[in-house]
Amino acid sequence: MHSSSNFIITGGAGFIGSNLTLALQEKFPEARLTVIDDFRSGDFKNLAGYRGDFVGQNLATLNWREQFADDTFDAIFHLASITDTTNHDQFEQVHDNVESFRQILNFARATKTRIIYASSAATYGPATEASVESNGPAPANVYAFSKVIMDNIARRAAAESPDWPIVGLRYFNVYGPREAHKGVPASMVYHLSRQMKAGQRPRIFKHGEQKRDFVYVKDVVEGSIRALDAQASGIYNLGSGQARSFNELVDVLNKCLGTNFQPDYIDNPHAHYQNFTQADLMNACNALGYKPQFPLEEGVRDYMQWLYPG
Repeated sequence: MHSSSNFIITGGAGFIGSNLTLALQEKFPEARLTVIDDFRSGDFKNLAGYRGDFVGQNLATLNWREQFADDTFDAIFHLASITDTTNHDQFEQVHDNVESFRQILNFARATKTRIIYASSAATYGPATEASVESNGPAPANVYAFSKVIMDNIARRAAAESPDWPIVGLRYFNVYGPREAHKGVPASMVYHLSRQMKAGQRPRIFKHGEQKRDFVYVKDVVEGSIRALDAQASGIYNLGSGQARSFNELVDVLNKCLGTNFQPDYIDNPHAHYQNFTQADLMNACNALGYKPQFPLEEGVRDYMQWLYPG
């Protein structure tokens, strides 16, 4: 990729999308960037300093050919989706996530434009050890199911056109700047830090031993940009590669915030709760040269300095 590239970022006003958009702008200052977002789970404030184009459209109904005519693109980063996993309208969730993706594939097929899209660690379902991409899917909610279908149609399209690069990225438990607008679905790191900053004991489920692959947004953005150079199609995990408990997270937050709170343990109301997530990173390392730079301690410290400056 060179600096005069032409990129589309769907969901570019969202959490990961805005971080990716601003990183692309910094890395390729001459590139033409176009964000497409309908603000269902994005916020214009996330794009402070953005110098590119913006298309306000719902991707499930967007006519790509009409919108972009003969414009050619070097890559389409597809991060838009209904990300609210508490939206249990099965039709809306599957229709919008899958049909939006199908439209993009149909638009990009003729030109074999590189597609880099957000899959999800949620496709793995309940796990007790590190998830490898070859593990079968076990979606526990309809959001995860929609991502499994996206992976299925991406694999089929890639198999039919071996010279068309389609790269899926399974983001694990991402946290970092520009997520606050999400409200309830924002990360545990964000919510616990807000409670502690307000002088409250951080509320976590009994007994805090659930483990998550907390990955800093700067790492997944770097991995997403590396997908521009992936030689072949594939689906890859992007995580920190470490499973860390909620108790450990509270310890790390206490250190970074200069507080000394004990967790407030509450009953877990969720019948289907992921007690463990961890990314196996071997394939991402080999295919993308992905090496996360922010273990939990470093990521949380960087994030807290951004969230609470001064």
